[in-house]
Parts: sequence; C-alpha cells; structure tokens
Amino acid sequence: MAVAADSSLRARTALARGSLSRPIGLALDDGLIVVGGTTVLDYGCGRGGDIERLGAAGVECSGWDPHHRPDGIRDPSDVVNLGYVINVIENRREREATLRSAWDLTRQVLLVSARLSSESPDLEGAACGDGLRTSTGTFQKLYSQVELRDWIDSALGVQAVAAAPGIFFVFRQPPLEQVWLLRRVRRSRHLAPVSKELMAQHEELLHPLIAFVAERGRLPRGLELESRAKIELELGSLRSAFAVVRRVTGEERWDRIRDERSQDLLVYLALSRFDQRPRPKDLPEAMRFDIRDLFGSHAAACRQADRLLVELGNQDRIRAAATASAVGKRLPAALYLHADGIDRLPPILRVLEGVARRLIGEVDEAVLVKLHLDKPAVSYLEYPGFDDLAHPALRSGYFVSLDPFGCDFRDYSRHRNPPILHRKELLLPIDDPRRKRFAALTRQEERAGLYADPSSIGREGAWNDLLAIRGLEIKGHRLHHR
Repeated sequence: MAVAADSSLRARTALARGSLSRPIGLALDDGLIVVGGTTVLDYGCGRGGDIERLGAAGVECSGWDPHHRPDGIRDPSDVVNLGYVINVIENRREREATLRSAWDLTRQVLLVSARLSSESPDLEGAACGDGLRTSTGTFQKLYSQVELRDWIDSALGVQAVAAAPGIFFVFRQPPLEQVWLLRRVRRSRHLAPVSKELMAQHEELLHPLIAFVAERGRLPRGLELESRAKIELELGSLRSAFAVVRRVTGEERWDRIRDERSQDLLVYLALSRFDQRPRPKDLPEAMRFDIRDLFGSHAAACRQADRLLVELGNQDRIRAAATASAVGKRLPAALYLHADGIDRLPPILRVLEGVARRLIGEVDEAVLVKLHLDKPAVSYLEYPGFDDLAHPALRSGYFVSLDPFGCDFRDYSRHRNPPILHRKELLLPIDDPRRKRFAALTRQEERAGLYADPSSIGREGAWNDLLAIRGLEIKGHRLHHR
C-alpha cells in the first residue's frame, strides 16, 4: 500500500480504544474468530488496541499500519480487518488498492468498515476530492450504506454482506458464508426436558442427541454425532432412541421445533435470492442434510422460498400477516415488536425484516423493530433502558427502505420532547418473563385514567404533564401518588 505524503495527518485519526473495535467484536460474536483456531491480521491497525486485546485472549494475530506499525507483519491470515481505514485515504486509486491488498491476504473473511454520512451529519470541512478536509487537517470520505457495499462489490468483484451499519464481511469460502447467513435467521435452541427416570439411565447418551435435534430439527446422519455408536448399542437405532425422547417429552414440542427449523431455512433461502443463491455443492454438508430431511430436496425448498418472495411484493399480504402475527403491537400503519421476537414472526414478515437486515446489518442498539405496513420499509429503533425504565424515550433509529433501497439514520437524542413507549408488554413474545411486570403497570395506568386520550401521551413532555396534573409518579414499574 502506497503511503501519501500527508500520512502523518492520517495517523491523527487512529483512536485509542478502551475495548475491541466494532468489526472485531462482531466477528468474535459470530464465531468467525475463534480463540486458538483463527489467525487475524489487522491491516491498518492504528495504535494496535485490537491486536493487544486479541493476543491477550489467546488469538494468534498480527498488525500493520503505515504510520504506527510500518514494520508489522503482513502475512495471509484467516480473518483480515480493514477497520475504518478507507475513510482517511484521499486518493481513490490508493483507496481501492488498499482494499484489494487486504483481500489478497484474506483466507476466510475480510472485515471492511467505514464511517457513514448518516451517522456524522455535523461533520464540517472543506470539499476535498470526493470527501472533506476537516478543521484538524485530516481527510474524511463518508459513505452511505448502499454506496459502501457497491464500492466493495465493484472493487473486489464479489458480493459483500452487511454485518452492521458501516461494516461489511467479504467471504472467501461459500460454505462459511452460508453457515454465517443461516445463523442469522436461525432461532434459539429449544432444549426439551427429559424425565428423571430416562435421564438417570441414559443421561450422558441422550443429551447430545437432544441438543442436535433441537438445533437442526432432524436426526443426525453418518458421523455427525460422536456418541452414535454408544446410543445404538444401548438403545438401538437413533430413530428408536429419539422415539423414546418424543414419548417422554411430548410429540408436539418436537413437531414445533421441526417446523421452526424449516421456517429458518425457508427464510434463509428466500434471502439468498437477493445475492446469488448458493448451489447445493456450495453448502456445508450438514446444511444439505437439513434441506434434504426437512424438504425432500434442495429444489423443493427453493420453490417454497420463491413463493415467499412473490408474496413479499404484495402489501396486502404483508398487512394480513401482521394482523395474524402472534407477536408485536399492531397499529394501523405498522407492526412494532421487540427484537427478541423477530424469529416468532410469520415467515413472510421474517423475510421482509431479513431483506432490510441484509442491507443495514445488525443494529445492536435497536431494541424495537418497526415493520411499516403502508410501504416496503423497516425501522430499527433504539430505546435505552427498555427493561428498567417504565416509559423509555426514543434516542435514534435507522429507517431502511426496500423500494428503492436506501438507509437513513435519525437522531432523536437532542429532541426536547421525544417519543416514549407505553404498553411495553405488547412488544414482547407471549412467553417473555418481562411481560408480567410491564402489564401490571399498564393496568395501573389504565385504572388511573391515563390512557383516556392515547393520542396525547406519546411524547415525553405531555406524559410528564399529565402525571403532574394527576399528582402521580412512577417508580420502577409501579404507579404512586405523590
């Protein structure tokens, strides 16, 4: 990578972090960086904070930076991080060459991140090329989410996938990418309890089998289960052993898990059509087995997924699915729900949200998801203190339009009278333990007549005025007289 004459100015942009950078943290959370099993190269490592923290955790890593670590090692590595580097490179050709250099050193996945214009609306400076020269003399090229993705795709000739706003992953190995994409739509495992008698006899044998079926919705094939031979010796075939588990724990729960795993795969296959749907040979063997056992064939699964996509263009179908949804707070023009309930949505709504997430990536701060019912769009909303505050205020949100594709960041942190939440229990799945506490407060507020005019209490100022007039206050999730 060539170093421009003003590289010392670029060095000023290197942050001294107190924790792992966002791209590295995401890769760790998603299992792309494994302690003791993955090599990492931080390409443009700045002051080296990520290297120090990864190394202390036992990850084999190295770093290079043209200013702070010019003698650093640049060897091919499983994961290469190009973290917030391209923003500070003035020359377009050098910017692209830097991206390609990082890609050439990548064996598994390249992490590319950049500052977004929507998140830096107040950045000021003089126009300089396709970016800005700030008051400190540094260069900044800000991107939109779509612009960043298109630039990576064009420069590398591959398709990047959004991991989060301003962060994209570029995979070398199609099977690894498909495992990562499926993990994003797969529901949490539902481990069914087994009777004390059965567990007392075969506890060590049955736990791995139960966990496998809960994870994949099917029985293991071939050598997928290490304890297979022992189970067959003690209990006969795997099918016979699991038939015992089904009888003890109930047939319904395992039918539900199979249905959930089938929906996960349908959503995954539907979303894969927006990139380049992988061929069966590009999928990991375990995923091929999943599709074959749950749908009969890859072609049959794809046909069902394509029918979901056709329905996605029918806004009436979207509204009907929102009305029938067992999770979420339905309003005339939107369905609101807690992020924990996304996997409980009907498949067509999961695909709608999944398309938006393909564009924006994970928005970890977003507690609520808003599915717009009057247009193809999804919003991700940040409400700090959702669990602890009775009526948290909206701080920020991403609006993601699907037709046309586009993202817009909206900051409410400076609003004197921001929107607030009521009836939080309606936003959660029916079995969420938080519902009971939230619902108790709602009943108190209803009995106190505070919801007589719902249209007047949606803002923090009006709500506080109403409480003051009535001589009431809220402590925790309880309503009290002053």
